[in-house]
Amino acid sequence: MASETHEAAGHAAEASGMPQLDFATFPNQIFWLLITLVVIYLILSRVVLPRVGSVLSERQGTITNDLAAAEELKQKAVEAEGAYNKALNDARAESQKIAAETKAEIQTKLDIAISKADAEIAAKSAEAEAAIATIRKGAVASVKKVAGDTAKEIIATMGVKADAKTVTAAITARMKG
Repeated sequence: MASETHEAAGHAAEASGMPQLDFATFPNQIFWLLITLVVIYLILSRVVLPRVGSVLSERQGTITNDLAAAEELKQKAVEAEGAYNKALNDARAESQKIAAETKAEIQTKLDIAISKADAEIAAKSAEAEAAIATIRKGAVASVKKVAGDTAKEIIATMGVKADAKTVTAAITARMKG
């Protein structure tokens, strides 16, 4: 008998088809569908959606704050760049000023050194010219003396007697040109 019940239940299930498509169970299925939808709606509307909404508003607030902070940092970067460029220009102007002052100072020192060197050269040149003039005078006198002595010796070797005045006059005339 048990096998007959089992077989009868199997045939009944085959005959009626899928229970979802059985029109006799539709009111029961619709009732549980409505209950399930209401429960899902209540869970979503009371628990899930407020959490999602708070997360979304939190994210929107974070994004807005980050954008504001980024704009503020961008403004600070622009200001810092302006200050950097101003400092760089000031440093360049200061270095050019220092270079010009140093160049002028060096030129002044160079001019002083050149004038001192020119004065020393002029003084040494004057000394040298005076020494040369003295040496020339001494040389001319020595040449006159040597020429006079030599002329007297040459004349004496020739057997002629010459007086010193005539020899000196002849040497002086010859040296003048």
